[in-house]
Amino acid sequence: MNLAAVGVIINPVAGIGGRAAQHGSDGQAAVRARELGGVCAAPRRMSDALRALGEALPGVRLLTASGEMGSTVASELGLEFDEVVVSDGVTSASDTRTAATLMRDRGAGLILFAGGDGTARDVFAAVGTTVPILGVPAGVKMHSAVFAVNPRAAGAAAAAYLGDGDRSSTVSAEIADLAPSAFSSVSDENPRTIAIFGIAQVPRQPTRMQTMKSGSISAEGQDLAALGQEIAAEMLLDRLYLLGPGTTVAHVKTALGIQGAVLGFDVVRNGELICRDATEQQLYDLVSHSPHTTLVLGVIGGQGFLLGRGNQQISGRILSAVGEANVEILAAQEKLSLLNPPVLRVDLDDDAEQARLTGYRRVRTRPRHSTVLKVVN
Repeated sequence: MNLAAVGVIINPVAGIGGRAAQHGSDGQAAVRARELGGVCAAPRRMSDALRALGEALPGVRLLTASGEMGSTVASELGLEFDEVVVSDGVTSASDTRTAATLMRDRGAGLILFAGGDGTARDVFAAVGTTVPILGVPAGVKMHSAVFAVNPRAAGAAAAAYLGDGDRSSTVSAEIADLAPSAFSSVSDENPRTIAIFGIAQVPRQPTRMQTMKSGSISAEGQDLAALGQEIAAEMLLDRLYLLGPGTTVAHVKTALGIQGAVLGFDVVRNGELICRDATEQQLYDLVSHSPHTTLVLGVIGGQGFLLGRGNQQISGRILSAVGEANVEILAAQEKLSLLNPPVLRVDLDDDAEQARLTGYRRVRTRPRHSTVLKVVN
């Protein structure tokens, strides 16, 4: 079978702001993230995806962007590739668009990119629906439906699509990102609006692809507010509580009377806020010196993610220190009922710690009520 080439594009700064609690990787957020020791996740995640692709489809042809945008990773893996030169220095969004255009013009059958929603927008702006695209999740935020659930799933999805030989086996998927007005408002107290910027074509691989992030469920606000009060009342003295981002966990912060970060992690002890919008390093330092810690997480609507989407401050070493038995999950029942398939997901770079969260977990939905869902990788 004469396989079409896979275009490979890496956004070299994607995800750098995650562990540094910058809530993005663009502009000054990237600068600040570097100052805080942030590390770009995209090369490592693309490497995982390409390994899975090569295992499932030996001899696959790669058409990579130059240097750190693709060919460096392919070379490190010992893969054969052709290269399109797009940059000889600091990369930009225009380099991503140029690379995607060149790959399309050279006959790529699929463009596999590593980044977040901004990278997805750039790739789509260049090729539209003329070439299927597939995202390796590597950004801070990934609201779009063009991303696989994890890097290896991205590689497997690409292999299945190319190896099938059916060039029409694609489906429509939303390119979603923060609305333009949201970019000018950095206040955590003003939730950011998600907008759709286009409809791309992705491989028809429903079990390997995530859906678009959905909004909050307002109908169950009273139940969640009461649940927040219940959890606040249960908090033990001298215990550390890591309260995650999102509107659901925000009800706990409101019940405590603290001004937390809707988009970040806040740390509470004895009812007092001791660290607001904490970085991964700050969280690890606090957890390492606390004999007892509870991690409180919400669920991303429509996607079911607990970790790995917008909350990369929780690393494998933090999860290990906290212990899987000390993770509380909160979600509106209606949000859970809309999950298809009805599972929760974790996408961490630490496979061992990720595996500790898999299996059946209790999810608290309102005071004195909970349900059980399976957590998968």
